[in-house]
Amino acid sequence: MNFNLSQIPFRTEQPRANGITMVMDKGLSLREVHDFMSVGGPHADIIKLGFGTAFVTPNLREKIQAYQSYDVPIYFGGTLFEAFLIRNQFADFIAICKDYGITHVEVSDGSINIPHAEKCGYIEKLTQHFTVLSEVGSKDAAHIIPPYKWIELMRAELEAGSSYVIAEAREAGNVGIYRGSGEVREGLVQEILTQIPEEKILWEAPQKAQQLYFLELIGCNVNLGNIAPNEVVPLETMRLGLRGDSFHLFLTK
Repeated sequence: MNFNLSQIPFRTEQPRANGITMVMDKGLSLREVHDFMSVGGPHADIIKLGFGTAFVTPNLREKIQAYQSYDVPIYFGGTLFEAFLIRNQFADFIAICKDYGITHVEVSDGSINIPHAEKCGYIEKLTQHFTVLSEVGSKDAAHIIPPYKWIELMRAELEAGSSYVIAEAREAGNVGIYRGSGEVREGLVQEILTQIPEEKILWEAPQKAQQLYFLELIGCNVNLGNIAPNEVVPLETMRLGLRGDSFHLFLTK
């Protein structure tokens, strides 16, 4: 930090096992990657090339290498995994990730239906090669998953080898653990936390109010994802109680 300030909450240090900020890159240029990492690097723990953007991104290899030069893991969005899977190209997906030097993968079923035992099988296979993050929840707002099912799915995927389970919200934060308005489904979240360790859950929280909710509920070292690059530094200040929304969270009463 640039100067001393008392009553700042303890933040885990990079490389973090919890307190993770997962950043969604939806199409930054090579120059923008370096510009972003020059200020966001100390606070960005993992980068996701959102949905299928890796398929159309120019200079993809150079872009991945740019992120890797800052020692930050990078992975392809779960939608790209599903795109390979539905085309019966699972082996191709593994080969492409290896070719690009990718060390992390996301396993999701938000756009296609995969029997859960089969999904866990993919997780088990991928853990032989990569660090796996698996996503629970549907991108279809009409598909409401009851809390007991979220817990059952998350527990099974962690047992299959996922390092983290991602609670689905989409890039807009309006499905899955949120209502269409972006409001948190608080009962769902709190029930999940009775059964699944908080440090194993990465909550997708693209909106500021959603980020604040989880900071208030779990603390400054909650795992948050789908953060826009230009929101990484603002989020870090909110984690530390240096933003109006969280100013009083960590002060001694």
